[in-house]
Amino acid sequence: MNFAPIRTRRVFEEVIDQFREQLRSGSLRPGDKLPAERELAKQFQVSRNAIREALRTLEVAGFIELQKGAKGGAFVREIDSRLITDSMLDMLHLGRITLEHLTEARLWIESIASRVACERATEEDFAALEANIELGVELLKAGRLEEKVAVNIEFYNILARATKNPVLILNVQLLMDLTTQFQRAAEPDTDEYHIEWRRRMVRLLRQRDAEGAVKAQEERLQRLQKRYYALAAKRLKAAKGGDAQRPESFPVGS
Repeated sequence: MNFAPIRTRRVFEEVIDQFREQLRSGSLRPGDKLPAERELAKQFQVSRNAIREALRTLEVAGFIELQKGAKGGAFVREIDSRLITDSMLDMLHLGRITLEHLTEARLWIESIASRVACERATEEDFAALEANIELGVELLKAGRLEEKVAVNIEFYNILARATKNPVLILNVQLLMDLTTQFQRAAEPDTDEYHIEWRRRMVRLLRQRDAEGAVKAQEERLQRLQKRYYALAAKRLKAAKGGDAQRPESFPVGS
């Protein structure tokens, strides 16, 4: 890898821009170790302080990991979708994302995922979905409800992976990470609705019934939203000691 000398005043930003370009071009890949600070400063023809500032910024952005020790240094990281999730969670806690926003986005994106999965899902994908369902059954019978919730959510990530589209997969994963925050604030389901629903979804996918799969998604999300609102209203009423109107947002993390 070779970096060009810096000719502008925006020194550390220029370093970052070149790093991003190397990443986009494939010259840098996850796991690669960057040269030492001294060597980077020499290639860029800037001060080591400018290099340190750029590396710290890249670390905060999640592009690199700085490791200490004799074998340490700056290593290129896999892009972590949790960085996007964390920003969205900040908006969620600040009330800028409501339950309606999340449900609406899930309906749009999961409907697309279901339609595409109906066309592209393979027998391997169906097997993964069915294995997920059976694991959920085992966890429900064992009373391991928190683990069952995580397995339920993973079902939708598996469904997204059946589309073979990385952008769609990433979007569904982001929505599932946000949904997890709502799930943590709710009492885990102890009925078998989600199990039966997932079995029905797999049947519809196998039949390549896109319209049926989308209709099933709408039904499930409407049911889920009503459940969240019922819990939120109950908590708001308990907090106020009286009647509560429908809350504007769900008490995430409460």
